[in-house]
Amino acid sequence: MLRVRGTTYHFRRIVPPALRAALNRREIWVSLKTGYQNEARKRACLLHARTTEMFMQAHSALVEPDALSRLEGLRVSLRDLQSVNLPSSAQETGSVPVSAPMPKPRTIKKPAKAPKAQPLMLSGALKRFVQDNSHASADTKKATQRAVDLFLQAFGDAPVSIIGGEKAGAFRDLLFYLPASLGKRKSRLTLEEEAQRVRDEGLPTLSGKSVKNHMMRLSALWSQLHQRELVTRNPWTGWNFENGQKTIRRSWTARELALLASASWHSTSVPEQTFRLVTLIAAYSGMRLGEICTLRKEDLQTVDGIPCFMVRPHSDDGWSPKTEAGTRVVPIHSKLIEAGILALKDTTDGPYLIPGLETSKQGVRGAALGRAFSLLKTRIGTSRNHLPFIPAYCFHPTQKCRCQYQRGLD
Repeated sequence: MLRVRGTTYHFRRIVPPALRAALNRREIWVSLKTGYQNEARKRACLLHARTTEMFMQAHSALVEPDALSRLEGLRVSLRDLQSVNLPSSAQETGSVPVSAPMPKPRTIKKPAKAPKAQPLMLSGALKRFVQDNSHASADTKKATQRAVDLFLQAFGDAPVSIIGGEKAGAFRDLLFYLPASLGKRKSRLTLEEEAQRVRDEGLPTLSGKSVKNHMMRLSALWSQLHQRELVTRNPWTGWNFENGQKTIRRSWTARELALLASASWHSTSVPEQTFRLVTLIAAYSGMRLGEICTLRKEDLQTVDGIPCFMVRPHSDDGWSPKTEAGTRVVPIHSKLIEAGILALKDTTDGPYLIPGLETSKQGVRGAALGRAFSLLKTRIGTSRNHLPFIPAYCFHPTQKCRCQYQRGLD
């Protein structure tokens, strides 16, 4: 039978009681010189056959006249049993085997198996089809990265082929329980802990639109996977997003704009002059934060004698407006001309029109300003007049609020 010592298998067999005195041993113990069980079994079978033959010869020798010399030869053979595993040793030592060794079975080399293909993980699909896609815009890359990061935080990385409707539904349900401020502040809490904090403190949750946006980003990724037959179906489509908290967008009031214009600026990553300049342009143009922050000097042009902002894609960094309709010409308001906007083209260093902004690791210019602005809304809304500055107040004031905002700056 087989025994293991350390990492090596050994063969052990008890000598029959009638032969112990003749063979001068109680058991046979031989190292098989291998740590692989299958190979050890093959060698043990060979040793079992050899020892059985020796025992039979020993029984016969006991009844013959020259028993003593025959038995002495068997004792030598027992000591040399390890030569079964090392065929050359028998020739070197000159030992005579009791019977002819069994020929080794002819081994047929099996064809090498092709390496098993590794499953495509969600993180790998994100990198391959989104982050490394030269045709994807910076906004698409950022938004898809955010959606995938949330999924990975909740469920961990997994092959895309096993992510189905159950996981998609669980992710959707979890999103509806997360706070509306998720991602706008640093937090060490897990998503489950964030959801529990929402329940304990009664905080506002992500809107149905935000949940839908995350699901749509994953759906767009899965559409590529399905088209390439890497998945059998797209589990991110067909969901209802009506049971979440709806956010009603409204205009800033005159009082709120005056409060915003008079608020002190505490960000160290964005100069106050830049904050005032960007919000002024937003108030008199209706442009989005990303559109303003990515304006180039060549985007300030005169069209039919009227100074205009040219909102258009930038091929060098992959930035483009949020929608196709976002590519447009925006006339520059007279108040902005009076504020010296046209002079920025000659006084600002670098290719961008708005100074004092850095590009984030995700390739988004003005990301720091967006975060600082959200913190400012919260600070002046809760510490001064308890105004609910939640996402219902978008970044840029609407047309009817611009005159009040200008008076606040003056």
